[in-house]
Order: sequence, then structure tokens, then C-alpha cells
Amino acid sequence: MMAGEQSVLTKEKPVIFGVTSGTSGTESIIPMLLKQRGVFFLNGVSVAFMCMSQAFPEVVCLSKILKIFYNPAWRMSEAGIKIGPNSSSPSESKKLLHMYSTPAPAFDILSEPEALYVHLLFGLKDRHLGMIEANFASLVFNAFQRLEEEVANLVRDIESGTLNSQLNVKPEIREKLEKLLKPDPVRAQEIKKAFEEGLVGVAKRLWPKLQIIVCGDSGSFTLYGSKLRETYCQGIPLYSPLYGASEGLLGINIWPEELPSRYLLHPRAQFFELIPVSHADEDQPQTLLLHQAEKGEFYELVITNPSCQYRYRIGDVVKVVGYHNQCPIIEFMYRQGQFLNVRGEKTSESLFYEVLRDTVAQWSGVKLLDYCCAESITVEDAGIKDYKSHLPCYHVFVELEQAGQLSVNQRKMPLTLRETEREIWVCGAEFFIRLSPRNVQPLTIQTPYQLSQQEVRITHSGDPLPSITCSSIPLLLLS
Repeated sequence: MMAGEQSVLTKEKPVIFGVTSGTSGTESIIPMLLKQRGVFFLNGVSVAFMCMSQAFPEVVCLSKILKIFYNPAWRMSEAGIKIGPNSSSPSESKKLLHMYSTPAPAFDILSEPEALYVHLLFGLKDRHLGMIEANFASLVFNAFQRLEEEVANLVRDIESGTLNSQLNVKPEIREKLEKLLKPDPVRAQEIKKAFEEGLVGVAKRLWPKLQIIVCGDSGSFTLYGSKLRETYCQGIPLYSPLYGASEGLLGINIWPEELPSRYLLHPRAQFFELIPVSHADEDQPQTLLLHQAEKGEFYELVITNPSCQYRYRIGDVVKVVGYHNQCPIIEFMYRQGQFLNVRGEKTSESLFYEVLRDTVAQWSGVKLLDYCCAESITVEDAGIKDYKSHLPCYHVFVELEQAGQLSVNQRKMPLTLRETEREIWVCGAEFFIRLSPRNVQPLTIQTPYQLSQQEVRITHSGDPLPSITCSSIPLLLLS
């Protein structure tokens, strides 16, 4: 199909070859047909918008939307069809760009830091903004962190009607954007005053008519959704409308006001089968149909895509939390293969986060801002000094607010992690925690250590990953 062959999986010509990373981490190519997009919008987006407008009638208005998304670096197949992520992007949403606060020329900026700055600049210019939208809660949270860091520059740009000269933006794009900017000292003072009153609830002070934040907050994005509700976006509803993948629509959240976010598996979007997680390691496990799922059980999803008739395990593990008529209602838990596994214990991402969250909740006055976890071999291969051990263990890097308030007793906290015992310690007053499973490397206290930008670079499949900085504390990022 990528070479232009006709009638291989379908008689229709794909509109895009979506790229996804499978459970093994290898790249997979998924043909997307025009009718699949129709299913996504008619059976997914339109239903979600109806549910959202019924729960929050104020969202039905003519206000602009701050949509945080970027153009990917597309590749082209031999047949001249785009190859890239099958998610919302400006180049694939040209008929919708008039709805957004960001002007069209800005979407030609391919560098994300510069593009995000321009998103924020034009979003701030519009005091009547009605919605903020992104694929994931992490994108919204990171945008507000960037806003907090750049507020002085953004206020200056709005006051003077210019674009920050330090931004690496092509001259022709800069010229188009600056034609759209006019000095607005009144708005600049409004923004400055909104931040002077603090960060909690700042979104509502910046945009009094802001009605809702639309973004995915399931799985590993739960932390970011919680932080948005507690800080920047306090008092504004956050709605995670859809459960989707490169393969297309999977489920819809028809309960916008309820938490945690849960989704109704859409029986016409895909043909679903379910593998009980207890049989997920089998090569050819028996599958169940939707009506055979049991409440409270965990399943790995298998889909048959209705347009191209390919059937395979997508690697998502979900928990059935109820039924709507005969269709299961699910919560997304984790990706199959996203495990910590130093001695065969297979600790899932969702279980790890549950324990970390519950632990931090017991530290009075301390809040978890961000985290990531690595198996010891990964940290050692990265060449990070002082963290080598002769037995396997977990390394957890966390960013804590008010970490210096931890008492000696709080630094040593035994926990039970379901079937496998672990001890969790917070080391010093900064941000390093080590988890140590039974029969694994005994726990040792490490001196708080500020990682350099060079030391947070790790190698994955031979290619260096960019270092990620959250606030002022660099974190080790695992892919």
C-alpha cells in the first residue's frame, strides 16, 4: 500500500499512514481511511461535544479556543501519502483553524518551544477565550509552566505589540505575526495583575469567560490533570472526552462531570475482543466479547479495524468498571509492556503511581509535582554517577514542592505493594527516591544530587533522547 499497490487491505486509498509504537516499542504503520475519520468525528467528537454542552451549557459560544498542537515532521510514502502520527495537527485541521486563537502563520513554526510561546501570546491577547484544548493534560500543564516562566516577556510583547526578538522564528513568519500584533497596554496590565494574585486559579483570572479545559487525563496523565485542577485551572472543569489510538476511535466519555475519567467502548468504531490479563502472556489466548466482560476485571484489548480488517492486540490494559446497556465502561490503566521488571515482579505503571501517590499524600505539606522511574540498569547505562549497585533496584526521580519539610520518620516509610513488599525512602530533602523490592539491592541513603543536563541524556535504540527539565529540577526521562 505504501508503494501504491491498490486493493490490498481495502479498495479505498488511505489518507494517511499513521505511525504508532507497539508494545514491543517497534514502529508500526496503520493505514487510515477517510471513512475512519468520519467515524471518529461523527461517532466520537460530535457525541462528546453533545455530552459536554449538556453538562456545561456555557461552552456553546463564539469564543475562540486555545488549541495546543503542532505540525509534525511528515514523511512521504512512495505513493505520495503522508506518514506520521494519526492525531490532531494543524495541517490536518485546516477547516477548523478559524476557531483557534493562534493565527494560521504560527502553525508554520516547526520548533515546539517557539510555537508554544506564540500559542500563549495570542491566547493571552484574547481576554474572551472560552476553551483550552490539547491531546493530553501534560501539554496543558507544561504550557502553564511555560507561561509562568515567560510571563514577563509575554506581557512586554502584548504591551508593545511586538514578537520576542529572542525567538528563533523565520523572518517571513515573524513579519506575518507582527502584522497581527498591536500594542495593548490595558491587556498587559490585566495579565500582570492576574499573576500578582498567585498561581492558583490564574486561568480564570486571565480569561474570565474560560469555561472548560479539554484534554486526556487517563493513565500516566492523571497526575497532570490533578495538578491542573489544584493549581492553575482551579474552578474550571477539565474534560477528557475520547479514548483513541492510532487505529482510530475506541471509546467516549459520556460522563463529563465524573472522575476518574471513564469511557464507553464504542461497538461501531472497532470490533473489540478482550484478553483477561491473567492470560496475556500466552501466545494465542482465548478472547472474550464485550458482553462477556466482568465488572472489576482487567483486560488487554484486541481490535479488528472495520475498514481494513486487520486484527491484533493493541497493548492497552483497561479495567471494566460498569456497563451502559450491554457495552462495557472502562478506565484506561496502562500499556502492556510498560512494567518495571528487575526480578520478574512486573510492576505496572498504574500500580507504581498508585503507591507513589499514596505515599506522598502522607507527607504533610509536601506535594508531588512530577516523577519518573527507571530500572537500575538503565540508570547505570546512562552513566549517572553515584547510583550504581551490584543488585537490581528501582530509581525514582521526583520533583517535590516543599520537600525540605520532610521529617526523619517520613523519610523511611515501609509500604506493601500488593503481592511484593517494597520499602520506599525519600533521600535527603530534594528529589531522589529509591524503591527496593524484596531480594533486591538493600536500600541505601543517597546524598541529594542535582543532575546535570548531560547526565539526564540516556540512549534508546542507539539514539540520544533530549533532556527534559520540569521547573528547575532536571528529571531522568524514560521512553
